[in-house]
Amino acid sequence: MRKAVAFMMCAAFVLFPCSQIQAQPPSRGGVAEEMSEHPRIETAIRDLKDAIAYMEAAPHNFGGHKAAAIAASRKAIMQLEKAVAYRARREGK
Repeated sequence: MRKAVAFMMCAAFVLFPCSQIQAQPPSRGGVAEEMSEHPRIETAIRDLKDAIAYMEAAPHNFGGHKAAAIAASRKAIMQLEKAVAYRARREGK
């Protein structure tokens, strides 16, 4: 679990500056097809969602970092999804 939380935090810090870029999602078929071509991104999104669910259900606040970690994880998911949507548009899928 530590590995997933560490990955989540790193992904959030790396991807957060990209939040200024607005992506217009293409058709779901294109995004789904593009996602299948990037299994590591698909896995990262799934792992981040799992980490969010775990943290939300946890009875403790992880030393005061719980809310920020959940928010950063959601932003990381959003950025990963935007990245895949951008690739789908660029490839015309």
